Amino acid sequence: MIHTSITLILVLSVLIWGSPFVAKSLRLPIPSVEIILGSIVAYFGLIGHNQYFDLIAEVGFLYLMFLAGMEVDLKQITKSPKIVIQKSILFLLLMVLFSIGFGILFHLHTIVIISMPLISIGLLATLSKVYGKEEKWVQLAFIAGVLGEILSIAALTIFDAASTTGFTMELIMKISYLLLFILVIFMLYKSLHLLFWWYPELKGILVPKADTSAQDIRLSMSLFFILIAVMLSLELELALGAFIAGIAISAFFHHEKALEEKMSSLGFGFLVPLFFIHTGASFDLDALLMDGVVLGALLITLLMLASRVLAARVLKSLSGSKDALLIALSLSMPLTLLVAVATIGYDTGLLEKLNYYQLILASIFEVLLSMIFIKILAKQKKSHPNL
Repeated sequence: MIHTSITLILVLSVLIWGSPFVAKSLRLPIPSVEIILGSIVAYFGLIGHNQYFDLIAEVGFLYLMFLAGMEVDLKQITKSPKIVIQKSILFLLLMVLFSIGFGILFHLHTIVIISMPLISIGLLATLSKVYGKEEKWVQLAFIAGVLGEILSIAALTIFDAASTTGFTMELIMKISYLLLFILVIFMLYKSLHLLFWWYPELKGILVPKADTSAQDIRLSMSLFFILIAVMLSLELELALGAFIAGIAISAFFHHEKALEEKMSSLGFGFLVPLFFIHTGASFDLDALLMDGVVLGALLITLLMLASRVLAARVLKSLSGSKDALLIALSLSMPLTLLVAVATIGYDTGLLEKLNYYQLILASIFEVLLSMIFIKILAKQKKSHPNL
């Protein structure tokens, strides 16, 4: 056991340190490389199931959602022109309709159809770090992504409850808890916004300018774990709590740019890579030999990409066709939510092993393809900004 733990620690250390070099040499996005390397080392038995690795990978995912929340500028979203909000909602609606239509047309499993419209902006935080949050397509992607993320997490929460309890009073109670939680968070946001408006010096007390005790990081991490604890007590999706914690820090302390850099360095330098490596390690490479796994995963991937690209046509008038395509691709990577739906469906017996592996592999394919296409398009856009 000790020998296995030592091997795990050494392998993870090498992967965290070496993956950027591999990504640079292969000209691939770092998250994609970390997923691939995780699958390879797991296949050769260098890393495997370990409760501590599972736990820290889960923390890495939640921290990624926290960082995604910190990237959200609520003031910018609330002050966005009505046309932007309307187009974003229309994009989401069309994406859902296209996903359902494609799913029915190709006779996909019901749970696969449910998972196809899911949106997660966790990886959008990675893109924002690489390409800059000042990019127009990144800003628009966050507006549509935040709306889609909240709806997706709500759908995941309801699906999780329905798969274990069925359509009973307990399901209605969970939905009520979710709605009540969102209402309470909204009221707290309004109250704190008013409080800080009347007493702006409170911000300086909570996050002092001259600080040698890292009070800003302590406050951020405390809020992160408090909201996770609240979600645990309500038996709701933890990712929503982490996401809202990040939004809260961004909303009230957005002026502290150093805080965002500190939290981002911890996440992308340690916790987030562990999550991506764990995601890769969770996929059994032997499943690639199962009949229908690869073709099924490719079909799901292409349909999910197509639904978003077709829906993104409504965004062309906001920032051009190339930006619309970048937005569609950046919102085509619901990696964690797809894995979550597949796991829930498989554990409850609602999903067969073939469909389970198809969804897991599709989630990985989407990251690889979307990241590669985004890199190509962003490079073309930089070289020919007027095209």
